[in-house]
Amino acid sequence: MFVCSVCNGAFALGHAGLLRNTECTTHWRRIEEMQAEFPSAKVIEDILFKKSNNVYTSAGISAGIDLALAILEELKGALFTHKVARGLVVYHRRSQHHTQQSVYLDYRNHINPNVHAVQDYLIDHLSEENSIEALADMVAMSPRNLSRVFKDKTGTTILEYLTRLRLELAKTMLNNPDFTIEYIASQCGFTTARQLQRILKANKTK
Repeated sequence: MFVCSVCNGAFALGHAGLLRNTECTTHWRRIEEMQAEFPSAKVIEDILFKKSNNVYTSAGISAGIDLALAILEELKGALFTHKVARGLVVYHRRSQHHTQQSVYLDYRNHINPNVHAVQDYLIDHLSEENSIEALADMVAMSPRNLSRVFKDKTGTTILEYLTRLRLELAKTMLNNPDFTIEYIASQCGFTTARQLQRILKANKTK
């Protein structure tokens, strides 16, 4: 069982005695006020949300959506959360202290709609060729500009991102004993089973 608050709702938790010896946050305008009012709490600034002692607190109102998605990720997994976020027309911004990595949710801490559109498309079309020309045409950008903007916003190239997506799906499919390595490779967009095996091996050594 856990308790959540959004924005100034953290003050209600403090008055209920739920923030003693607990890391928490609230709206940036009231960080100092909250720390002064609840000295036994450890109020953290410049963070989207925080979980401590089964208590979740978020910064502003929009950060409350990030908190809700983070909780959903814990309960249902990264891919499910990504789909919910897309349905809400929002993107899951992970907290700086969110340690669990997921290619479906990582590389999303930006607001560029064209890059988001490309990322969404790649997730849903891993078995296709996904040429830079086709992706650029989809968002009405030149291939060169798309490559530059994608790297600037995500910190990785389109090819590196696509390979990570394909590798993540392959690792999931490998858990099913009914799937052959050849079938998995074809579904994930790898040219051959040998290519997939080589990338899997290289990934293990990192």
